[in-house]
Amino acid sequence: MSHRRKMRKRDRGVAMIVSFALLSMVMAASTAYIDQSTQAIRLARATNYESRGTWLSDTAVQEVVAAYWKDFKITQNFATMDLQLTGASAGSPKGSLSGSIPDVGNFAAGVIGYVKSSNNEGRTIMVRGVGFMDQNGNNVADANEPMKTIDVRIAFSLKRSNVFDYAQFVNNYGWVKGFNENNMIVNGDWRVNGNFDLLSGTATINGSVIAANNNKLLPSAAIGLVNKTPYKWDDAKYASHLSTNKSWSQRMRQAYDPATHGAIGSAEFEKWRDLLFFSEAQMVNGRAFGATVQDSNGVRSWKRTSPWAQYKVLDENPTEEIIMPDLSDFGSINDSASTMGKRFAQSKAWRNSKAKFADGTTNPNFKGNANTASEFIAGNPNPNYAGAYVDVWDPAANKYVRVSSNGVVDGSALLIGTSSRPIRIHGPVTVNGDVAIGGVVQGQGTLYSARNVHILSSVTYQSAPDFRGKNIATIEGVNSKRDVLGLAARGSVLMGDPETFTSHELDHMVPPFTKARKDENGNIIPAWDANKVDSWGTKQYMSLLLKDPAYKDAFKTEAAKGVKQIDAIVYTNNMVGGQAGYYGGGLTINGSMVCKDQAVVAYSAPITMNYDSRIKDRGDDSEPLIDIDLPRGPSIKFLSWQDKGFRMK
Repeated sequence: MSHRRKMRKRDRGVAMIVSFALLSMVMAASTAYIDQSTQAIRLARATNYESRGTWLSDTAVQEVVAAYWKDFKITQNFATMDLQLTGASAGSPKGSLSGSIPDVGNFAAGVIGYVKSSNNEGRTIMVRGVGFMDQNGNNVADANEPMKTIDVRIAFSLKRSNVFDYAQFVNNYGWVKGFNENNMIVNGDWRVNGNFDLLSGTATINGSVIAANNNKLLPSAAIGLVNKTPYKWDDAKYASHLSTNKSWSQRMRQAYDPATHGAIGSAEFEKWRDLLFFSEAQMVNGRAFGATVQDSNGVRSWKRTSPWAQYKVLDENPTEEIIMPDLSDFGSINDSASTMGKRFAQSKAWRNSKAKFADGTTNPNFKGNANTASEFIAGNPNPNYAGAYVDVWDPAANKYVRVSSNGVVDGSALLIGTSSRPIRIHGPVTVNGDVAIGGVVQGQGTLYSARNVHILSSVTYQSAPDFRGKNIATIEGVNSKRDVLGLAARGSVLMGDPETFTSHELDHMVPPFTKARKDENGNIIPAWDANKVDSWGTKQYMSLLLKDPAYKDAFKTEAAKGVKQIDAIVYTNNMVGGQAGYYGGGLTINGSMVCKDQAVVAYSAPITMNYDSRIKDRGDDSEPLIDIDLPRGPSIKFLSWQDKGFRMK
């Protein structure tokens, strides 16, 4: 049966009289009272009323949760909840609302509990929902009217975003043009908040390909489809490349082998399953294992080693959009250190809280160690400092210099490293301008740019991860100490020298290749436009460092080396674009690339991507193997549903 709902009235600041009366009444009465005369009829009636009451009370809870979830998705902060829900209790409910469903009954709900997490990254609310049969039409749950009450506990959190579970994640459509199965190879999963389109040619994707309905894009991806299935290696071919291709083998996911990883479905298998490649997927313990095609038509296993693809349906449920984190508000460079503040404040306040690595050895930068409190020792940068920092070697001074101060850089930063003098990174450093980077990196951390990140030349780790081996504890113990870099931009991430960009690059950095979109309230967010002059007085794709004579020559000298390899987790609020393989050699990305629009022009091949599983979500109660404070996104989880009782009269 379908019912049309009447208009609800909401007042989150002051609870409605009806809601207060209902919520107070429920505290005192939660026992069902049923007359014993004509027992069978009355029992049937009671069952009907309780079912209606459950529907109504659940509707009330969902209305409250939906209102706060929508705001949370847009703002990606807890300001509204903190303002409106702090102090909520059963005696003083907050965020109350009421309404009715014709021919069913009335409902009301309010927040009766509100708890902040110790790290300020989450809020837990308790919502009480009441459904009642308003038989006399006075909008009050009178003592002789049926009433059902439920309590639901929900967690809102800013957690490590699931966009980082993929070798590539693109919000505004995903497209590939001009490649074939031999010169573009992705070893990992590729997900899109929209359609995934092979516009011409194809690619080899040794992992899952995922598209999703996205009505917020302009034009809308109303269906959310993978238009054509790319190639994919079978298990034997994938395993052969692991053993013969030395430049890839230590970075690729292992191929599933029951002798090493356990029988499918076993306890040992479950330890490995999210870190493995398996060509022809199947459902295991309620979810897909292996490479799949996923879109609005559901989840399918697939096989394509020739022009023809074969499919098998595993799950008919359609995919859903994943919400990207938002880096639009960094706060002020002058903000005081605060874990509860915005990006600059958080970098100032951050301290390394990991006492030991996964292999049990001591972390030299742990904030509890005696020698980690001071940023400098005898005037030199302390490499064991517990706070966030970035260092580069100064040839003139013949020593390392700290580019950051208390975790932030006031201005742009040019960071160049070599194998003997790598860039040293620790924790989340926020830069009030552009980041331009090239060369060798040592450490574990993320560079947050308030504008653009310019990747000038190959960026490589001094100590790269190695995913080979037969013991997962040993593999992760070693890799937990290896280098990992995050590059996150409020603006965009550009490869190469922007002064050499031609129409090949720029035509893909302006509408219609870049897409406008709507926020949750329907407001239009314009497409990123490379040629637009921004608040810094520069075209959006150009670098501020090119305007500074002190840095321009070094910038261009480093960019002349070309970008052939990127060891990093790349995140941008807008565009990843520029010149790949401009001086030959193709491009290999070891990590992940997350963006809203993608416009990388390849001047040579192959283009190869290997996902770095050290940043992968390990489940609700586990952090990634390495947490480098990557951008966080909004998340919601229903923790408990409690029946508080049904009253017949």
